[in-house]
Amino acid sequence: MTPFGARVRALRRAQGVTLKKMAADLQISEAYLSALEHGRRGRPTQILVRQICGYFNIIWDEAEALENLARLSHPRVVVDTAGLSPTATELANRLAEEIGGLDEEALDALLGALDAAAAPRPRE
Repeated sequence: MTPFGARVRALRRAQGVTLKKMAADLQISEAYLSALEHGRRGRPTQILVRQICGYFNIIWDEAEALENLARLSHPRVVVDTAGLSPTATELANRLAEEIGGLDEEALDALLGALDAAAAPRPRE
């Protein structure tokens, strides 16, 4: 399951909407919506994300957060390290090898470290 799929499923269930009804209302197939929720399909289009936001009356920050989840929810990621340092290539390959064996705590720690490293630093 992708972060986007988990969020859509949570929104749908919180509103008491069935997969079948939501798919019909959005004029997409049940199979496609199910595949999005389970991470068997790639990122949804920006148009579909906006339709989902409208469907659940999501605005402002919450809509932006859902759009970001969609952007970060491709289930088959390719990392191109051509032109980057050997360390970057090693990191990408190690992550590809090890990610399946990491528990949620380890994954959260890695995400936290990445967020901290990518955060803008104050000027001196």
